[in-house]
Amino acid sequence: MIGKRQLLPILAVATLVGATGCSDNNNSTAAVVETASAPFQELVDQGVTRYLGAYTPMLSESDGDVVNHRFGGGDGPLCLDGSEFSMATRDAGSEDLMIFLQGGGACWSEICAATENVSAGIPKVGILDPDLAKNPVADWNTVYIPYCDGGLHASDADSDSNGDGQNDRFQRGLHNLSAALDVAVGTFPAPRRILLTGISAGGFGTTFALSLVRSLYPDVPIELINDSGVGVARPDQPDFVRLLMKDWNALAFFPESCPNCIGEDGHTTDIHKWQLEQDENLRLSLMSYTQDPVIAVTFVQSGFEVFEEELKNEMEDLRSAYPQRLQTFVRDDNGHTFLLSDTSLTAGGVTVLDWVAAMLEGSDDWISTSD
Repeated sequence: MIGKRQLLPILAVATLVGATGCSDNNNSTAAVVETASAPFQELVDQGVTRYLGAYTPMLSESDGDVVNHRFGGGDGPLCLDGSEFSMATRDAGSEDLMIFLQGGGACWSEICAATENVSAGIPKVGILDPDLAKNPVADWNTVYIPYCDGGLHASDADSDSNGDGQNDRFQRGLHNLSAALDVAVGTFPAPRRILLTGISAGGFGTTFALSLVRSLYPDVPIELINDSGVGVARPDQPDFVRLLMKDWNALAFFPESCPNCIGEDGHTTDIHKWQLEQDENLRLSLMSYTQDPVIAVTFVQSGFEVFEEELKNEMEDLRSAYPQRLQTFVRDDNGHTFLLSDTSLTAGGVTVLDWVAAMLEGSDDWISTSD
C-alpha cells in the first residue's frame, strides 16, 4: 500500500517539469518532456522511497529540549548488531530545518569497521551545539539521524558474516533513514528551507538521502553540505563502487539514465551534476581535506598522493559544471571532517563557520576556497 507521503512525488508530477540525463552546463535549459516529472522521479521509480511511510516510533520521549524516537526490532529499522535504532529531534520554534546525518565507518564484504549501535540524544558539538559562538544554525530546528548500518545510510541487506547459517549483520540504513525522515516531516511539516548535511559516512549519506528528502518536501529549498563524503573512490576501478552498492543492495540510488554516475574513472562525483540538473531548488557544498586518512587510507586505500590528485580534478570538474550552485571547501592538510570538530579551521583563510554561514545567508562570499 502506498502511504500518503509517498504520493507527494506522484502528485507533484502535474506541476513540476523534470530534466533527464547529465549536463556540464549550468546555464543549459532542460528539455521539456511530454510527461513532466518531479525531481528524482527516476530514483523513486527505481524504489528508493520504498520504506517511506512504513514505520512509526515505538516510543518518543522528551529529554530537555530533545525528543528521542525509538523504533522496535523485527523487519524494520535496526542497527548493524541487531540493536534498536533511534533518532532525535529538537524543536527550536524556527522556520528553518537542519537534517544531520552522523558518520562512523563502513562495512562490506571486504572490510567491516563501523559503528554498530546508537545512543540517545543529539551530541552537543560543532554545528549541533546551539551554544557554539557564531553557529549559523544555532536556532534552527534539528533532526539528528545517527549512523549504525555501515552502509552510508543507504543499505538494505542482512547477512551471515560468520557462516553459521544465521544473519548477524543487519544493514538496514534505508529503513533507518526512511523512518527518521518520516519523523522529520511529521514533526516539521512545512519548513521555510532545509539544510541537509552530514559528516564522513553521513556526508556520503546526504547523496542518498537527497531524493527522499525532496520526495517529502517537494517545494522547499534545500542547501546540502557534504562534509568529507566526496565520491572519490579507486581511480579507474568502477567495480569497487559497484561491489559496495551490490553488497548494500543500494544500486537503485544511481539513475539508469546517468551511466557516468558510477564513472569508468572509478568515481561517483558525476551524480552531483545529475542532482543539480534535476533539482533547481538545490545548492551543494562539498568539504574535504586533501589528505583524508579515513577515506584515502582506511577505506578506499588509494593513498594520499592519488587521493589528493583525484580530489582536486573532480572538484574542479564539478565547479566548472555548476559554478553558481556548487562550491567546494578544500583544506590542504591531513584530517577528516569539519562540522563536528574544530569549526575555526580554515581553507584559503575562510573559517568553516563563516563559509557555512555565507552559504545559508545567500552571500556572495559563498565561493569555493582552498589552501
